[in-house]
Amino acid sequence: MSAIDLEGVQFPAGRRRLAVFLLGLALVAAAVLASFVIGARPIAVSTVFDALFAYDGRLAEHMIVRDHRLPRTLLGLLCGAGFGVSGALIQAATRNPLADPGILGVNAGAAFFVTLAVGLLGFHSIESYLWFALVGASLVTLAVYALGAAGKDGPTPGRLVVSGVALSAVLGGIGSGIALLKPEAFDSMRFWSIGSIAGRNTAIVTAVAPFIAAGLAVALIVARSLNVVALGNDLAGALGATLPRARVLTLLAVTLLAGAGTAAVGPIGFVGLVVPHLVRWFVGPDQRWIIPMSIIYGPVLLLAADIVGRLILFPGELEAGIVTAFLGAPALILLARRRQASGL
Repeated sequence: MSAIDLEGVQFPAGRRRLAVFLLGLALVAAAVLASFVIGARPIAVSTVFDALFAYDGRLAEHMIVRDHRLPRTLLGLLCGAGFGVSGALIQAATRNPLADPGILGVNAGAAFFVTLAVGLLGFHSIESYLWFALVGASLVTLAVYALGAAGKDGPTPGRLVVSGVALSAVLGGIGSGIALLKPEAFDSMRFWSIGSIAGRNTAIVTAVAPFIAAGLAVALIVARSLNVVALGNDLAGALGATLPRARVLTLLAVTLLAGAGTAAVGPIGFVGLVVPHLVRWFVGPDQRWIIPMSIIYGPVLLLAADIVGRLILFPGELEAGIVTAFLGAPALILLARRRQASGL
């Protein structure tokens, strides 16, 4: 059996991956329970279960659980998985350890097109501007790749990052200008622009769930091909890999995951950057393991950030998008110091 070397100690790969998988499930369960219990009005665990399985609309605590914390928690699960997996896909497809939907401008593209839909066209329902987010995510992804591939040596990791950051800055500036020109149109989306899973309803969950589920399915399908892509274009072609198909499927999955996630909760960063590095450190470079593990650990990070935000300013709240930056930056620095964390 192959082994994973961590800090000089050999661990059987199969056992370690199983342990990481089971730990992830336990952390997801703990994060979900904490998301229901913790808030401006703490709610007992028994009351949470009563609200979910024996709902009484006359009780305020039951209404809080069903109408506020349930959709909030579901969005944390869905969007956490979406952002985490989209980051893993982008890092594998571009062979760039610094890539994620935020840094490469995918989230900025989705957010910019949502801004256009809300500010200029007057769309305010998720069913309307969700499609704009998907179009924006796909167009900006293509634009960043085209800019990054403009040089003689092709789409290098550094050029892709610079292109993504530059395009994000331009789109962010234009979007902020539109928001300032029509502040009344964006009053209800103020926290969305920062990145938050609070204040969402069940309609948003049901609108984005099919797109994120489809994106996750495509990601799992393309995982094996991404292992070959990591070997480089020449060697992958020699092995008979269909690189165009893998890239198209990757673009489709990233568009669905990052676009739908951004439409639902705003441009939350760092989840797609940190989670793939974290799981890669434990399970190795095989994308067939990295992507499923990112489905598990992405929600853990996003829900943990949301819960920490509720505690920092209790009884007020700090948006999850702000907390992920504080949690993600030191975690990334720690992982970057590990020898295995940066290998793709």
